Amino acid sequence: MTIKPGDKLPEASFKYIGKDGPAEISTTELCAGKTVVLFAVPGAFTPTCHANHLPGFLNQLDNIKAKGVDEVAVISVNDMFVMDAWSEVTGGKDRILFLADGSGQFTKAIGLEDDRMEAGMGIRSQRYSMIVKDGVVTALNVDEVRGQVEASGAARILEQL
Repeated sequence: MTIKPGDKLPEASFKYIGKDGPAEISTTELCAGKTVVLFAVPGAFTPTCHANHLPGFLNQLDNIKAKGVDEVAVISVNDMFVMDAWSEVTGGKDRILFLADGSGQFTKAIGLEDDRMEAGMGIRSQRYSMIVKDGVVTALNVDEVRGQVEASGAARILEQL
């Protein structure tokens, strides 16, 4: 079953590289008492994710935060080392959280996994964005066409805030 507006995020944890090395954050720690924008990409460094989806959020970060958002995070079914390298290359480190859902547990729990076996990528995440207020999803945008950022981009999130 796919998560929908009005649902509470399932309890899960993400890995990331913090100031002191590898770290972990739970959905509760990330979202409790806050407004958070989460967006997910099929893979760090993949063409659409790297050239279109992530840059939109980095370019609009100040505008998003001006609408009362406490945190913006990108999630991918990659490991924390790949996500950290991606944060460095894109200039996103220390601006947004780059969260690794390495085994896809969170992605599967919210019903947004995508089988990319034919492309040699395994199980990944669908491309989506969501607004979460105190752990509850208030908006969810899922792109239907692979390789395109339509519904899940920063412009849509700004409209919804």
